[in-house]
Amino acid sequence: MLLKRTHTCGELSSADAGQTVTLNGWVDTRRDLGGVIFIDLRDRYGLTQVVFSPQDDVTAHELADSLRTEYVIGVEGTVQSRDEANINPKMTTGQIEVRVSKLQIYSSAETPPFEIADDIKTNEDVRLKYRYLDLRRPQMQRNLLIRSKVAQVVRNYFDAQQFAEIETPVLMRSTPEGARDYLVPSRVNPGTFYALPQSPQTYKQILMVSGMDRYFQIVKCFRDEDLRADRQPEFTQIDVEMSFVDEESIYTMAEGMMKAVLKETVGYELQTPLPRITYEHAMKTYGSDKPDLRFGLEFVDFSDIVAKSEFRVFAKTVEDGGAVIGFNVPAHGHLGRGVMDRLTKRAIEEAGANGLIYIKNNEDEVYSSVGKFVSEDTTLAMVERAGSAKGDLILVLAGSKKDVYQQLGHMRLVMAQEYGLIDTSKNALLWVTEFPLLEYDPEAGRYMAMHHPFTSPLLEDVELMDSDPGKVRSRAYDMVMNGNEIGGGSIRIHDRKLQERMFSLLGIEEDEAREKFGFLLDAFKYGAPPHGGLAFGLDRIVMLLTNSRSLRDVIAFPKNQRAQSTMDNSPDVVDPRQLDELHIQLKPGLHTTNK
Repeated sequence: MLLKRTHTCGELSSADAGQTVTLNGWVDTRRDLGGVIFIDLRDRYGLTQVVFSPQDDVTAHELADSLRTEYVIGVEGTVQSRDEANINPKMTTGQIEVRVSKLQIYSSAETPPFEIADDIKTNEDVRLKYRYLDLRRPQMQRNLLIRSKVAQVVRNYFDAQQFAEIETPVLMRSTPEGARDYLVPSRVNPGTFYALPQSPQTYKQILMVSGMDRYFQIVKCFRDEDLRADRQPEFTQIDVEMSFVDEESIYTMAEGMMKAVLKETVGYELQTPLPRITYEHAMKTYGSDKPDLRFGLEFVDFSDIVAKSEFRVFAKTVEDGGAVIGFNVPAHGHLGRGVMDRLTKRAIEEAGANGLIYIKNNEDEVYSSVGKFVSEDTTLAMVERAGSAKGDLILVLAGSKKDVYQQLGHMRLVMAQEYGLIDTSKNALLWVTEFPLLEYDPEAGRYMAMHHPFTSPLLEDVELMDSDPGKVRSRAYDMVMNGNEIGGGSIRIHDRKLQERMFSLLGIEEDEAREKFGFLLDAFKYGAPPHGGLAFGLDRIVMLLTNSRSLRDVIAFPKNQRAQSTMDNSPDVVDPRQLDELHIQLKPGLHTTNK
């Protein structure tokens, strides 16, 4: 018999006292106190204490004696206000309890392999194997509910902005976009393969050529790449494209979406327009193209000060075209020798630096770790350049410009995280713009697209595509939130001739371009509007909104770091007959199974 729910386990209060109610849920905890049994009943809305007493109903009380954690039950009873001394302020429903007159046990449960509670120390592989239990934990349910709310807000926002939600194919042709494709063999076309989309890039450009004007989609994408905490083989994008727009149009639209998401999910008021910095400025000031602006520690260039230094490391670095840079850490000049030795070790082992130089600007002295090689005047000039106050610490690295900014960027994050310099009460969003169009791959011996081959160069840099391709800036942009890239895109190439020129720069011959992208190039023949867009990482946005440590905590059924789902044992071997139908033969040593 089903006891139909009248209320959830998170909504009753003293205002409901005297009502007869029905609740359904899972047994969270059980306490037997002198013949009276207390159960905390749990559903995704919260907890309610229900009480089984022989004075209320003998049958229900006797049946309740068999209840254990995670049993699924229904109860009917009367809401009663608790005595002042028994109110539980930690529970939303802590002012009341339900005196049970009827109990229905829907299913029993074995003892779970871990506690259904937040902040458990269980190994993640165990949690993923029993994901259906892990998802009962309140924090996991809150994460998924915030994810659901984000999707709802996004759809409402784009609908109000006259965007059309259009689905693009999940089975498409394989195109070179950077990562490996997941391939799907075609049974009806033997020897041919579909690819799962790394993004709907070409399709959304086709939609612009088709005149759809404003498109968005919350879409699954797939990349067969090595995994880490913020990567999954399948992930979700908020994909957007617009016609007849420039960068300003994209910025305004995207900022409006994030303003709505932050306001309606976590109640945060985002101030717009967002700050904008170029890629070059980001690298030279923060050592990252996704800088965290919730704290300072901006870089200072000391190269001109130390160019003629007696210290060979400084002088030789500048002579060879490198840089000597650092940043000032307020009020940390007191750190001892042992701490500085550990920081030096981290700079070498984690950041790849050759060493770490530091200056302590303390009241009694200005101490430099290389003071015996560097004059006092040079050290004091560095202190002044850094804007260092008494009690501050300056960290300095020297090396090639290609490496030293990234190395110091790593140390900037180390200091902020180790010493609590990050203001976690705020969300720092910004745009990083004017990325290089290309990056040189020495192994391949050619230029690669930093974003993708459809990204437009800055018009004033087009003439450099032939003479100095490495200096060409693009009309690409990333939105960054708290040191994480949450979205990126560009104004696209809509001119067929410029697109062919871009393919040539990338070493994509005309025949290959026709084979891979002929349909897009053909579409451009028939009138392509200026267009651009971007894609947001939905998983990453939710990870940041929920303060989660991994994307796996905000995806219902994620893969582990080996791209496996241990819950349903996928990927798995298949019946040989399935392979025969697909005309696939495995290499010796690989096996299938009969099912």
